[in-house]
Amino acid sequence: MKVLTANRLKDGEAVWYAADRRWSESLGDAEVVHDKAGEDRLAASGQAAFKANLVLDVDLIDVELVDGRIVPIRLRERIRASGPTIREDVGKQARSGPADVAQAAGRISS
Repeated sequence: MKVLTANRLKDGEAVWYAADRRWSESLGDAEVVHDKAGEDRLAASGQAAFKANLVLDVDLIDVELVDGRIVPIRLRERIRASGPTIREDVGKQARSGPADVAQAAGRISS
């Protein structure tokens, strides 16, 4: 399973491509694809957004579902989804409602 991620050009925020064809700050909104055709479609959407100067560092990343939540496989991507690891009062983890994907994966303890 894969999702498309990038950084928004105007502020550097990590974003994910959502099923409703927008870039979301929440990994939970990401469109998950399960096959090569879906990957190709997401990659084309990412390249179009890159060429339009909306995002940069466009990348398809591997994810899994844990208790119904999208969780990146790689630690780097879990950190990008959750926010800084040294302070819980800044970044995505400080906002109301976002899931701590690192802890959801059971791979990082608090």
